[in-house]
Amino acid sequence: MQKVIIGSDHAGFQTKERIKKELGSEFEFVDVGTHNGDSVDYPIYAEKVGQQVAVTPGVKGVLVCGSGIGVSIAANKVNGIRAALCYNKRSAELARLHNDANVIATVGREETFDDPADVVRVFLKTDFSGEDRHARRVQQIMDIEKRN
Repeated sequence: MQKVIIGSDHAGFQTKERIKKELGSEFEFVDVGTHNGDSVDYPIYAEKVGQQVAVTPGVKGVLVCGSGIGVSIAANKVNGIRAALCYNKRSAELARLHNDANVIATVGREETFDDPADVVRVFLKTDFSGEDRHARRVQQIMDIEKRN
């Protein structure tokens, strides 16, 4: 079973719990928190997910906050993370196919085009295409990270 590191802030807590419940038979979730709806700071959980994904080959991450924006920005500060904010299944698919994203950020409070659990499922089940043009671009992204 594929291991997935998952985390959220308070605004994403209920959605995170629903994702784990709905997808738990397909994926092994390692939950780094938060573990209730009390107010917390989202960068803490984005960093926790990012750090574990960055050092564990083949593992992907899932982050949820109110809009998904904050956790995606924070996670992308961790070396080796390519976090993609996805509001629908097609963006989740393209994040994997074209960008080899290893973390998905999604919403806990905002309306989306598709159900967040469905968006996460597509992300986790989609492989990187490996096409030369996409591999070249992902390498360019990683080179930017190394230079900065």
